[in-house]
Amino acid sequence: MMADDEAALETVVSGKYAMIDYWGEPSTANRKRAAQILKSIECWHLATRPWRVLSQGERQRVLIGRALMANPPLLILDEPCAGLDPVAREHFLQFLQKLGSRKSAPTLILVTHHIEEIVPVFTHLLLLKAGRVLTKGRKAEVLTSELLSRAFGLRVQLESENGRYVMSIATKSCAVM
Repeated sequence: MMADDEAALETVVSGKYAMIDYWGEPSTANRKRAAQILKSIECWHLATRPWRVLSQGERQRVLIGRALMANPPLLILDEPCAGLDPVAREHFLQFLQKLGSRKSAPTLILVTHHIEEIVPVFTHLLLLKAGRVLTKGRKAEVLTSELLSRAFGLRVQLESENGRYVMSIATKSCAVM
């Protein structure tokens, strides 16, 4: 956990060293890089704010900035929208869409139980059932009412609009094996 009084800029800088509570004095180059990252993730206004006053959504973005400080080829996002209210969640998902659309973006892997969080930037899916792979492949092939019904064990209806999905439980719900 980050120190309550640590400023967002310092949190991002610490990602360079993969250390929490970094005690050293960051170089000017690392501070500049962290500032660039905060700007690129639309969080420059948070640079001097301490961790304790950041909202959950702001913390998520700053932590992504912290990860980006190390120039990772892959970024795994495990339930990043947990704890966000609906508006904050949508802002965060729009942010992920922008981040993933950049040429220099790392490969993004999203772990979620919520179909509506799968924004267009995600092109492939791995669908699990009881901890085992049910299916994998291109989003259009995997994200279907039939496969989701099998995964959840009951009939669901999937609808999509503008590259976003909504899942609902079918009105005459029956168990699906």
